[in-house]
Amino acid sequence: MIDKDEIINLYRLENEAMVKRDLVTLNKILAPSMKLTHMTGYVQPKMEWIDQIQNGYFNYYSSIEENIKDIQIEDNHAELTGQNKVRVSLGGSQINTWPLQMKVKFAKENGQWIITDQIASTY
Repeated sequence: MIDKDEIINLYRLENEAMVKRDLVTLNKILAPSMKLTHMTGYVQPKMEWIDQIQNGYFNYYSSIEENIKDIQIEDNHAELTGQNKVRVSLGGSQINTWPLQMKVKFAKENGQWIITDQIASTY
C-alpha cells in the first residue's frame, strides 16, 4: 500500500473508532503526544479526549465522510484535510450533526503512520 492510501485509511479508521468507542484502536493510531485543537481553541491531550469518549462526554453516533483534500506527504510527515458530517452529543447535550473539517497531521515512525495533531473547524 502506498503512503497516500495508508494515510487516508488511518483517517477513516479514526472516524470509525470514535463512533464505535474503540479505545484500543484510538490509543494505537494516535501518537502519545497527539493534541486535538477544538473549534473553541481548547487544545486537548490525547488521553483526555479518549477518556471523554470512554465516559460518554463525547458520544459520536456517526461520521459520514464528504471530502478528503489537500493531502501532502513529505518524507516521514504528512497532512490531510477531511470533511465529515459528524453526529455527536457533547456533555449530555442534544444530538447535533456538525460539518466538521479536520486538519490532520501524521508522522511515520518505525514504518507505521500515526496521527500526531488535529485541528477541528467547520466547513
